[in-house]
Amino acid sequence: MRIAGLQKLTLLDFPGKTAATVFTPGCNFRCPFCHNADLVTGPATRAGSHEGDLSAADVLAFLEKRRGLLDGVCLTGGEPLIQPDLADFCARVRDLGFAVKLDTNGGFPDRLRALAGANLVDYVAMDVKNAPERYAETVGASMLDLVPIEESMEVLRTGSVPFEFRTTVTRELHAPDDLRALARWIGDVPAWFLQNYRDAESVLGGAGRLHPWNVDELRTLADELRASAPGIALRGME
Repeated sequence: MRIAGLQKLTLLDFPGKTAATVFTPGCNFRCPFCHNADLVTGPATRAGSHEGDLSAADVLAFLEKRRGLLDGVCLTGGEPLIQPDLADFCARVRDLGFAVKLDTNGGFPDRLRALAGANLVDYVAMDVKNAPERYAETVGASMLDLVPIEESMEVLRTGSVPFEFRTTVTRELHAPDDLRALARWIGDVPAWFLQNYRDAESVLGGAGRLHPWNVDELRTLADELRASAPGIALRGME
């Protein structure tokens, strides 16, 4: 399995738990607001070694030393479900006594269903990028089949794994009517977080191209959207 980085401690990424974060490279999307451009454009899998990689054995050895000190492991990317041996890695992490959180864009519903069905994930955060009509544009594609996204949403809605949906919003890609349509699509789920875009040199589309919403305007709109999506909340709006 390709592992491109390890954050040894996070208090924010896994709700209610202290955790380490494992970063995997490669992604099937090219969202211009993504902050992990190097991970997204890197190769997803490998036949041999790759400069800068960590081995799964190294990460598991680190986790062995953190038993009793950390509660969980966050798997993020890139898109972790690209990794063909992710299930095996999750099983080994669970065997060490850690809970597993998966970040995913929902593009691989069969793999998500398999992990959830095998009880290999304890929490899933799925990015739901935009209203269906603007989804392809938002993920950097000329065309996009939304069926896998809808299937992944349904896997989470009807399954037993705690989950959240989340959406990073920008002025250029998310007009008020887009967010209204997205709220109707999201519907009544336990948690849907709107995260305001933050510009940076590391974003895939380039710094200065996209802009955040005005926070007060976003709060006002969120109050309106709650009628369609009661679980809506704002995250990181300080």
